[in-house]
Amino acid sequence: MTEMMDDVSFESLKQLVGLVDYDGSKDPFPVKAMDAVVFVAGNATQTAWFYQVAFGMQLVAYSGPETGNRDHKSYVLKSGSARFVINGGVAPTSPLLDHHRSHGDGVVDLALEVGDVDQCIRHARANGATVLEEPNDVSDEHGTVRRAAIAAYGETRHTLIDRSRYTGPYLPGYVAKQSSVKRPEGAPKRLFQAVDHCVGNVELGKMDYWVEFYNKVMGFVNMAEFVGDDIATDYSALMSKVVSNGNHRVKFPLNEPAVAKRKSQIDEYLEFYGGPGCQHIALATNDIITTVTAMREAGVEFLDTPDSYYDDPELRARIGNVRLPIEELKKHRILVDRDEDGYLLQIFSAPIGDRPTVFYELIERHGSLGFGKGNFKALFEAIEREQERRGNL
Repeated sequence: MTEMMDDVSFESLKQLVGLVDYDGSKDPFPVKAMDAVVFVAGNATQTAWFYQVAFGMQLVAYSGPETGNRDHKSYVLKSGSARFVINGGVAPTSPLLDHHRSHGDGVVDLALEVGDVDQCIRHARANGATVLEEPNDVSDEHGTVRRAAIAAYGETRHTLIDRSRYTGPYLPGYVAKQSSVKRPEGAPKRLFQAVDHCVGNVELGKMDYWVEFYNKVMGFVNMAEFVGDDIATDYSALMSKVVSNGNHRVKFPLNEPAVAKRKSQIDEYLEFYGGPGCQHIALATNDIITTVTAMREAGVEFLDTPDSYYDDPELRARIGNVRLPIEELKKHRILVDRDEDGYLLQIFSAPIGDRPTVFYELIERHGSLGFGKGNFKALFEAIEREQERRGNL
């Protein structure tokens, strides 16, 4: 099983990143891939350790007081093509501390790798985007990075990165740093290979506004839409649309709450995060059993699914043959869904911080380009059970 985790075939990689026919020369905002998911944490040192121990990520770079950065500490971790950057304020006047007081641990930047920063900023500005950082070069002995940034929902930003002329471990100002965490003997090389998608929660009535933003400003296309009974339970509801860049390597589902009998998961997030933000990050794996087992053993909690989900004959008829028997999925509480392109396996963590905001999804794709539409009701009911335990339903 370890070998399966270490070697990702080209076919598996295509499923992980959503590779499609794509002509970047005709794209007004050519995004190549996710560059990094950037977090603010109350304690970056301990959070970085958590991701190494519980998520199996490797520490690759660092910036902090020891490197001349007096404002904050920053740890860069990788797993396959997925890169997380964990920032935490050091100086009492650091803006990161103000952000954390308002929002708690969360995502501040969904950074994107682009081929031409200046072209992207010209197009974004012409279509009404707020430019937070003008195109500029940052350099060190490893070369030069071209970068800029635009505003997205809430206080989220998209930093645009061109690192084609850079060979350093992350960005100028960072030094290479290796993990001191010792992996268990026989552990797989990595637990996940890529960021599959990042989900944003926005206020009631704002989903279509941000879908149009990604369409006009960033040239993203609409992939899917979930409304009404597709995405509701007896008590709470939401609406969701998915946008992606031209090559489908970057996918952003966007959720807004809908009127229902009780508070939805989106309402809870908006209340405790203090506004719009990134709700969850889906991590692509090609061996979900190995991944979820390792993460559970390291202390990560996952949402439970009742036996009735797996015992339902309609589920068995709908999903057909999958690589794991239903009994094995039931044992690990993994959800399964099939569409016209194939099937997927998925599971969702509980919120990983003190506030009921950010959580994770593990997803294993076998042809399916969807998001588990058939599992929405089971997932939301599981989230509602947790909300009720917290007194937030």
